[in-house]
Amino acid sequence: MRRWFVVGIGLAVVGAIVAAVGVFTGSFSPRGYVADNYSRAAARDIGTDALAYTSAKAPSEVADQISGVWTPADRYVDASGVYLRYDDDSVVILPLAAVGSLILVEKMTTAYPRYHGTVGNYWGWGGRGGTIRGGGPGAGK
Repeated sequence: MRRWFVVGIGLAVVGAIVAAVGVFTGSFSPRGYVADNYSRAAARDIGTDALAYTSAKAPSEVADQISGVWTPADRYVDASGVYLRYDDDSVVILPLAAVGSLILVEKMTTAYPRYHGTVGNYWGWGGRGGTIRGGGPGAGK
């Protein structure tokens, strides 16, 4: 019995350390992951809504890297870039002339209206992983 108590305490300590590292590094979200792994480009921000970052990699490589760590609820790709939708945030990766990618991180409340012309019929959105699709009879079929 005492051995299980010691194992439980040990697991609790390890869990607390992992949680502390995540909180202090900010990597508990796609937003934190992008901030930790890409170069900040404040001059390319879109007002106060979208924070800009850059990468020397192509948009598809950046999207694969981010998606490998944080699986998006939706992913839309066209000639203009890669659009990743998460519960609260969007990560839009656009080609940056001959130098890689521009990564824009933005709350879904402002991203959806901004990119509706591109992803409007693809991204289902109603907040927190919801959808704009109806919920009436036959929903989900």
